[in-house]
Amino acid sequence: MTAKQQVPSIRRHLLWEYNWDDIDFSRLATVVIERVIERGNADEWQEIVNFYGIDKILAVANKSTRLDKKHKKFTPLYLQSGFIHDPQRSGHYPS
Repeated sequence: MTAKQQVPSIRRHLLWEYNWDDIDFSRLATVVIERVIERGNADEWQEIVNFYGIDKILAVANKSTRLDKKHKKFTPLYLQSGFIHDPQRSGHYPS
């Protein structure tokens, strides 16, 4: 991880098998998003929306071979629930 790289505010143990200081969050976006979908709390969901955006999260969830059907179906429902704010869309998903 470079000194200038932004880091999403998520619990380190979600990525337990990686050295936190060496993580490239852009390169590992799929892994980070999948972990938060599977094990993240509401604050971590909001953080990945802020960091990656809803479109990226939905794309990862749809293409994932790692997530089970339950998590794939839950992701768009949770993002539409009103609990998540997408600053890239200036409102909740969907607007």
